[in-house]
This record gives sequence, structure tokens and C-alpha cells, in this order.
Amino acid sequence: MVTESLIPATERRQPSAQAADTEAMSFEQETNPWLAQEARFDFAAKKLNLDEGIWKILRQPARELIVHIPVGMDDGRIEVFTGYRVQHSTARGPSKGGVRYSPDVSLDEVRALASWMTWKCAVVNIPFGGAKGGIICDPHTMSQGELERMTRRYTAEMMEFLGPEKDVPAPDMGTNEQTMAWMMDTYSMHMRQTVTSVVTGKPVNIGGSSGRREATGRGISVVCDQAIQQLGIAVKDCRVILQGFGNVGSNAAKLLYEKGYRILGIADLDGGLYNANGIDIHALLAHRAQAGTIVGFSGAEAANPAELITRVCEILIPAATENVITSRNAAALHCRILCEGANGPTTIVADEILAANGVFVLPDILANAGGVTASYFEWVQDRMGYFWTEAEVNQRLDRIMTDSFRDVIAYAQSHSVNNRIAAYMLAVDRVAYTAKQRGMYA
Repeated sequence: MVTESLIPATERRQPSAQAADTEAMSFEQETNPWLAQEARFDFAAKKLNLDEGIWKILRQPARELIVHIPVGMDDGRIEVFTGYRVQHSTARGPSKGGVRYSPDVSLDEVRALASWMTWKCAVVNIPFGGAKGGIICDPHTMSQGELERMTRRYTAEMMEFLGPEKDVPAPDMGTNEQTMAWMMDTYSMHMRQTVTSVVTGKPVNIGGSSGRREATGRGISVVCDQAIQQLGIAVKDCRVILQGFGNVGSNAAKLLYEKGYRILGIADLDGGLYNANGIDIHALLAHRAQAGTIVGFSGAEAANPAELITRVCEILIPAATENVITSRNAAALHCRILCEGANGPTTIVADEILAANGVFVLPDILANAGGVTASYFEWVQDRMGYFWTEAEVNQRLDRIMTDSFRDVIAYAQSHSVNNRIAAYMLAVDRVAYTAKQRGMYA
């Protein structure tokens, strides 16, 4: 339940699509991820009566790095790429967060993602703070050689600030296991020894963890299990639509399908699919492996991706990128549960609309925390030189995600707030408590 609004009264949006062009808050402001993070943090801090000094410390990143990376391209040109690394907090341990390669990377986006990582790690109670990195580039137009040279130079520029006890990168949008292998090797060459624990999300044969690739999707499936149990919905009656069919969306779909959920729709960059009787996810994955796309799959009809997420379902899972659910489409959603597989898929204005419509939100800092939890497992295994089986990884992940769901729900009920604000309050409370214990070095 929501007792107060995150949006000032003068900028508050009524839950109707017609209000879209009349509010003081511009759409550009609404979709700025850093402003959204700030608003949610401030609201949680206010509800907690957070000490003013701690509030100021946690409101801003501890460090922001900007580097300009010269790269020799295959055609002989030298191109200069801009890269970022933002370390939001190290109060609870080394900072942790992915590195993304995308033309849309911006400092505000990286700031927001770094802070979300701080709160995400605190929600699942693992000993990391938050960080994020990115390079403005289009990895789809670059060769492997160009990507490797860019990655290694970026790592070298960040060398002083990375390390198993400082800041531990991981893959994100546009990066993968190979990117992490390059980063690990570059760091190791400078250290004159192999340091596998400097990054996570590596190939298993060089210190990666079993179960890491599926972990975010697995965490989503666990919190969905908990949510339908909380709301009294049977698995057999649970219809699911996913937006995004990359690593997160495809693994979530596969695991939910295997548990008996009915996957009605998949919306992806190159098209959408819908089948009222349910999509055979195993068959769809086989089709994509062969065709390189979900388009043309014979087991479902083609559907408009933007329209697909507004169809009736029990669970909607945005699993791609930020700002998918906004003031422009939130009122049109017909789901009972919104499970945020992506980071920041819902704007603060959309939050108000969803709350007014009674949608049960599983916020990103809880729902997609399976990935960073498995990254923590990988970091631990690298540091002790002993590796768990996939079954052991999954068992530990399931327990942490289940306990974290229950912690957030208990916080929501005891403080009379919605799930998102409860998750923020829980996280901010944990980080603030540690920061206060440590004191301030001056």
C-alpha cells in the first residue's frame, strides 16, 4: 500500500493515459534513471528518518571516473571512445557491478545503475557495495579484435581502482564472458599473477561459476513462485508475458515454463510472439538457435511487441532495459504482478499508476538480484580456490532469493509502503547502519 507519493503534489500524475501531455514533469525528466533513483532513495530515507549526514553521504556516488580510450581500428584509423566507471558505495564491501557497451551509455545512466547495485546487494544481504561501468560504442559494428583492444585499454585506464577488494566488474548489456576474460587477463598481466577474482561472469574454465549464466533468470523464477503463493494464484493458472528474450528473459522463460507457468507472449527487439494456449519455450529456444531470431517461430502468431505487454496476464516480466513502463503505457497494463527482470524498467510516474491499479510489483533491486548473488558466489569460490556444483549454487541462490523476498514483504507490511519502497528502505537501512558503525574518516 502507498501512503505517500514520490512525486511532489505539483507534479503528480493522475492514473490515466490522458494526463500524459499535461503534467509539469516532462517525459525526459521522467525517464532520467538518475532522477528516478534519487527520488526513490529520498523517499525511503525520509520514511526511515535517516540521519542527515548519512543521507548526504549515500545520496551521491563516492567516485565517478571518465576515461577517453584510443583504439586502433581494423582499417588503420584511431577511434577514441568514452568510458565510465561509477563507484557508488564501498560501505559494506568492495563495489560490484557490470560493464555495458552501448551507444546509449550516459553518465546519469551509469550513476543510477551503480546506486541500484548498492541497494540490490543490500537487499540480498551480500557484502558488496554498488558500481557500474560503460563505454559509448556500438559493439555490434565492431570486430572481435577492436572489442578486445578497447576492453583491454579501458581496463588498463581503470587499473588503480579495480581489484578483488576494491571493485569487481561483471558482464552487462553488450558484454559477455569473453569480455570478462579479457579484463581478467589484462589486470593479471599488470599484477604479474593470475587474479581470477577481479571480475565475475567469466568462462567456467578460468574461474567462472556453474549456474552463473542462468542465475538472474533463476532468481526471477524464485520471486515469481513466492509472489503467486503470496497472492493465492496456482502455477497452472498463471499466464506470463516477457519483454526481452536475451540471457535474462530466455532463462526466466525456460525455468518458469519448466515449472508449469504458461508463457503466452514474448516481445523482443526484432518482433513479438503470442499463443493463448502457451508457447513451448524449448521449441522456441531451438528455433532461435537455428534461425538467430524468434521471428518465424511456427508455434505462435506474430504480435506487435509494444502492444503485447498490455495484454491480459498474471505476470509481466520486463527483462530488457530501462524505461519500458512509463506514463504513456502504465495505465494500459493488465497484469497482476510486474516482475522487473531489467534494471529500472518502470518510471516513478508509472509506479503511481501501477499502485492505483493494484499491481503487485517485484522491484528490480529484488527481482533481478539473482545475478549479483551468483557473482558473489563466483567471487567467493575464486578467492578460496574451491568450486561448488551447479546444484549447490542453485540451492544457495534459491535460499537467498526466498529469504530476501520475505524480508521485503515483511518490511512493506510493517511500514505500510509498497514493495519497491520497502526494498529501498530495507537496503538503505542496512547500508546506513554499516556506514554509521564504520564512522567517517576525516
